[in-house]
Amino acid sequence: MVDNAAFSYGPSEEHPGWYTWDLKDQDRFNSHVMGPLLVRREDSPGGAIGVRLRMFPQRRHSNLLDAVHGGITLSLIDVSLFACMRHAMDGDAAGSVTLDLSTQFIGAGIVGKPLDAVVEVLRETRRLLFLRGTVVQDDHLVAAFNGTVRKPSTR
Repeated sequence: MVDNAAFSYGPSEEHPGWYTWDLKDQDRFNSHVMGPLLVRREDSPGGAIGVRLRMFPQRRHSNLLDAVHGGITLSLIDVSLFACMRHAMDGDAAGSVTLDLSTQFIGAGIVGKPLDAVVEVLRETRRLLFLRGTVVQDDHLVAAFNGTVRKPSTR
């Protein structure tokens, strides 16, 4: 089990090949709202470093159309940026912040099926990480996104 002050993750007993991605403080947003999350390294066919972050949408994650609420999809995307930073890049996700996030909603997420954010690193600089990805359920495309994360300041 790898951990730091805020996060802990390790191999998932229920999902071989996946790692748990949990906040130690269960009263914070990720755990309280999103529920259990899984992550695994998944580099792109072009060789870019990346990860797949999985959540399990329930009725509480739905909108009035019984689809996954857009706010939940955006939250999954935001969390995926930091999961990629930590799991694929071995960076300090806890001290980092999202600088920008651009999202295009393409289809509706289905409650009751795993929802995955697949994210890859486009470029890393000393202070920034540029990422892009998609949100999918099997072969169904839910959203596309790109974002920039600022690494933590050293004090």
